[in-house]
Amino acid sequence: MSESKQENSTAPYDDEIDLRELFRVLWAGKWLIGGISFAAAMIAVAVALSLPNIYRAEALLAPNEQQSDGLSALAAQYGGLASLAGIDVGSSSADKTALGLEILKSRKFVSEFIERHDILAPLMAAEEWDAESGELKIDPRVYDLATHKWVSDVRLPKKAAPSLQQAHRVFMGILSVSQDKKSGFVSIAVEHYSPIVAKQWVDWLVDDINSSIMQQDVAEAEQAIVYLKEQIESTSLADMQNVFFKLIEEQTKIVMLAKVSPEYLLRTLDPAVIPELKSRPKRAFICVLGTLLGGMLSVLGVLIRHYAFRTVEDA
Repeated sequence: MSESKQENSTAPYDDEIDLRELFRVLWAGKWLIGGISFAAAMIAVAVALSLPNIYRAEALLAPNEQQSDGLSALAAQYGGLASLAGIDVGSSSADKTALGLEILKSRKFVSEFIERHDILAPLMAAEEWDAESGELKIDPRVYDLATHKWVSDVRLPKKAAPSLQQAHRVFMGILSVSQDKKSGFVSIAVEHYSPIVAKQWVDWLVDDINSSIMQQDVAEAEQAIVYLKEQIESTSLADMQNVFFKLIEEQTKIVMLAKVSPEYLLRTLDPAVIPELKSRPKRAFICVLGTLLGGMLSVLGVLIRHYAFRTVEDA
């Protein structure tokens, strides 16, 4: 009984001795800890200052309810008969918007977007933006502006000019597309070294996805009109002919509304503007994080060195 009491009485003393020893070890290695932390801080500052600014341009959009309402009314009135005739009278606004956003992120759309606007060099070879001149700097080791040729040194089977698959992966890294489930609002954002380029690409993306979906729906409606006219000629039932004429009328409305509305799928609520402030890098965060990591590693190193040497000496 007395032995257990004696052990319990010495336990706090042992803990106190260990804590004192820990502080003693850290104090003895304070210069090493301070030196490593300072070196880590300097490295973090150098890294933070070497990173170029990235700017983010963003547009807020809403599904165009005008064209979707017409399709919904058409589907409610003649959806059954149109389906029997092999004609798709359209989907809901949510489905159409979701389809458009998936097309926007597809390899086919992005590849055509890059080729249409000739942005492969600004996408794959840009290194920074000169705020004074407003010009985008292209890495001469990757792309020669004088000859308009790709000069990057790569090993076969890769080519100097990046492929559209590579461009798609890079583009998806700077593109952000999201839709709020409650409101249905759509956000399209692009990050780039140049704020001017970021804003321009967002505008092009909005215009191109509207144009792409519009052309797709117009082509489908025109094909449906041709098919319906053939069905009218092949049937002698007056009721069916009246239905086909009504379907032709509605499909003609789709073509008309599509061609007169530039914002066919997505309507702009807040257009993209040239950002004045960078979105990243967070230089202060990088410096603080680098200093903390350096301090933690130096403390760990001091403790490992002390206890490792003591274990060797005790052995």
